[in-house]
Amino acid sequence: QVQLVESGGGLVQAGGSLRLSCTSSRRTFSSYAMGWFRQAPGKEREFVATINYSSSTTLYADSVKGRFTISRDNAKNTMYLQMNTLKPEDTAVYYCAAGRLTTMNRSAYNVWGQGTQVTVSP
Repeated sequence: QVQLVESGGGLVQAGGSLRLSCTSSRRTFSSYAMGWFRQAPGKEREFVATINYSSSTTLYADSVKGRFTISRDNAKNTMYLQMNTLKPEDTAVYYCAAGRLTTMNRSAYNVWGQGTQVTVSP
């Protein structure tokens, strides 16, 4: 089973950028669809973006489309989320997840990282 560790979170001003990383130590990483989700205080965990095993398919939540870019490097067992033009409403804990399907459906992902905090100040 793949194990995931996120990094790259932090505090940034509105309009700024951050790049999150999600790394696995397992070689099976390349066979999984990967996703990013986020959870703000008092809210449910929501879909952000997903990418299939070969990077040929990506999906984004409407709220981040055009601002965020998901990518992966299977040789490095790492997935990325480039976040540009950040807004205060992007503030949340960001989680990466692995599953067999490239989907927005949270329940389809069965392995999760521990999360990394992203805070966007006005």
